[in-house]
Order: sequence, then structure tokens, then C-alpha cells
Amino acid sequence: MTPFSELLAGMAPAADGFEAFVPDDWRQGRTTYGGLSAALCLEATARGLADLPPLRSAQFAFVGPAAGRLHARPEALRRGKSSVFVGVDLIGDEGVATRALLNYGAARPSAYAFTDLPAPRVPPVEDCQPFFKDGLAPGFAHHFEVRKAGGARIGSGATRPEFLLWMRHRDEAADGSITTLVALADTPPPPACALFTGWSPISTMTWSLDILTDDPDPGPWRLLRSTAQTVADGYSSQDMTLWAADGRPLIAARQTVAIFG
Repeated sequence: MTPFSELLAGMAPAADGFEAFVPDDWRQGRTTYGGLSAALCLEATARGLADLPPLRSAQFAFVGPAAGRLHARPEALRRGKSSVFVGVDLIGDEGVATRALLNYGAARPSAYAFTDLPAPRVPPVEDCQPFFKDGLAPGFAHHFEVRKAGGARIGSGATRPEFLLWMRHRDEAADGSITTLVALADTPPPPACALFTGWSPISTMTWSLDILTDDPDPGPWRLLRSTAQTVADGYSSQDMTLWAADGRPLIAARQTVAIFG
């Protein structure tokens, strides 16, 4: 297995961007794990563009499959006084695999402050059992430790499609950066899978994230709640929130997922 930190360290400059080799242990079916694809876009941007303020939001469209050698090409679309918009294409042998739109914004003095994203009350990590059953985890998931803190399980025929999970990188060298956090946030399958009573293929189509901090804690454990709000016509729309272990919100996100079954 190739640790996350080692894979990022192996990124090398190439024409118009950076190249990375993604081995099979980071695959999700026939393509690269979506969280890693997103992280590669962020890493290429951090290396290729100077003087960026903190990341505030990101949108990822998972256009097609890609694995093996990938090319990340970041481009500054506009620089303002306090914000920067960046477009990134992650390209494989079959063309564009992931297209990202990133917004970076400097903090500004403000008279207003409000937060209403309380973390759910869950058992401590040490009291929670592994989420993935033996032999049922996708290949990339072995890079993470995931424990069930509440909600349902995959393929349980549940009536409420929701996961509550403690998660962390197994790679102890993975830092506390936003890139590392984004790579973790997409770890579980869509909660629509809790409705399943048999196997059905799935594919994430889009992922939109609001980054709620420019100073993520070093972890290692984070709490994720992922809830499918609609499942119909072969698609699911889901809401996701990631908190630090102390209950501080880190990421609020949404995904659109295709369900082939």
C-alpha cells in the first residue's frame, strides 16, 4: 500500500502542472477514489500558484474514470483583492477525469459571527466498532480507519439512509492540512447504500464543499454525518458535515450520486 503522504510527495512538475501516479490500492472500482482526486487538485494548486489565501469552497465534477498516471493542471481564473478563483483539470489516459473549481479567500474583519452546526452526541471512538465488514470495504478504504458511531450500515435495508462515523487516516505522516482533510471527508460510500438489500453499482458525480476553518486541528479523529435526503430516479442527493473531535465544524458538503440498481 502507498501511504497518502508518500503519494503526495511523489507528485512531480510536468507541462502546465504536475503528475502523480495513483496505484491500484487507491482505486474505487475502475477509477481513483474521489477524495484522492480532489486532494490531487488541491495539492497541484498549492504547489503551482503562489500567495493563495485559505481555501473557502470547492466544487468537483467527477467526469470520467482515471487511474495510474494522472496530470493535474491548475489555472488561476481571477485574482481579486481578497479572493482567488482557480480551475483545475485532473487528466488521465481517457481525458478529463475530474474538473475542479476552487475559491480561496483572505479573512476580513467583520462585526458579525454565527455558527449553528452542532456535532451530534455519539459514543467515544474507543466504544465504536469498525464500520466496514471484513471483505466488503473498497480497496482505497484500507488507507483509513472508520468506526460506526451511529446511523445505519451498508446494505442493511435501513429505513433512514444516514451514516455517523469516526474516521482517521491510517498514515501517521498525513498532516493536518485542508488537503489531507478533504482526502478523508469522502471515505464512506453514499448513505443511500444503507437502503440496499443487495449489491448495486454507485458513482459520485459531483461534490461541493464549504471549508469552515482555515486552521483544521491535526486530528487524527474526525466525526462525519452523511445523510441521503433524496433517493429517486437513479440518483441520490446527500448532505455531509465533518467535525473535529472537539465538536468544531470543519466542512459542510453536498454530493450528487448515481445509483445503478
